[in-house]
Amino acid sequence: MSVTVAEVDAIWREADCIWTEQQIDRAIEAVAQKIEVDLADKNPLVLVVMKGGLMFGARLMMSLRFPLEMDYIHATRYGMETSGSELLWKVLPQHSLEGRHVLVVDDILDEGQTLHKILESFKTQSVASLHCAVLVDKVHDRKYEPGFKADYTCLEVPDRFVFGYGMDYKGYLRNADGIYAVKGL
Repeated sequence: MSVTVAEVDAIWREADCIWTEQQIDRAIEAVAQKIEVDLADKNPLVLVVMKGGLMFGARLMMSLRFPLEMDYIHATRYGMETSGSELLWKVLPQHSLEGRHVLVVDDILDEGQTLHKILESFKTQSVASLHCAVLVDKVHDRKYEPGFKADYTCLEVPDRFVFGYGMDYKGYLRNADGIYAVKGL
């Protein structure tokens, strides 16, 4: 799926801003306070899901004012395809999860199949507790598991194609400082 820089630039210029950087920062701070209540005394291991979770993960961890370890994971269900169901691990956690309080951080809960499979995989590794935080939850009724929610959600977005703050449009626009919806999608 190739895209031109001109197409990407037009998408960004015409997009609808759903959440501004300031609104996102306030939402992350609020979620960080909830996480502190639950995990501050537990020496958690925070696992950021690449690539989308990078921006949110960095900002969230800077808002968590207690000792924690961080690591990252990279898993996909797609490979080089546009759909798939088997979880392909590109990067596994470098830390042992056994006996740890684990917080998985991702950018978006859309249908939730990849995040659900990541969490199910970690449950088999004798974690002390397992939590997940997402920057946004897309509002629709197509969740992989009905009722599947993150433990911590910063914001909701409409059922549109969104990008920015780590989420991409065809590999681009992760660097947008707000959350935007593609016009017409």
